[in-house]
Amino acid sequence: MHAKDILIDGYGRIREEVHAAVGGLGPDGLNARPAADANSIAWLVWHLTRVQDDHVADAFGLEQVWLAQGWEERFGLGLPRHDTGYGHSSAKVGKVRVDSADLLTGYYEAVHEQTLGALRELTAKDLERVVDENWDPPVTLGVRLVSVLSDDLQHVGQAAYVRGLLQSTAA
Repeated sequence: MHAKDILIDGYGRIREEVHAAVGGLGPDGLNARPAADANSIAWLVWHLTRVQDDHVADAFGLEQVWLAQGWEERFGLGLPRHDTGYGHSSAKVGKVRVDSADLLTGYYEAVHEQTLGALRELTAKDLERVVDENWDPPVTLGVRLVSVLSDDLQHVGQAAYVRGLLQSTAA
């Protein structure tokens, strides 16, 4: 199995978990914050998608789906155009609200398709290419892709946890 096949599988697992985390939830469940400063499912899924979109686009020299396909306007969050949610205050987390799971999954699917397209073209040599020299050691494409995969899996796991909390308090 080639490394790109492992990465494709890993990113596919994020996709499965995103759909499981938001499926069947309405606006109240998606936007609920289990504590005053906690993240909502909507914020967690939006953020993990924005990070994947931002980092993959940058690493492969692509346009962000968020901007190129009009998702920024569809979400209408009133945040800076390139905001990914990194370092958000509680107030900014609260700005990320959605009316339906379809908005989140639509954006996620568009990013996922761009990611898969990039991954399918990978060669082993590509994974060694340095994509960020701001770190010591510099970050290679392979390391960046695993970092995004790890970050996204953590955030989708948090979304699943929040969903479980909301369901247990509703019972």
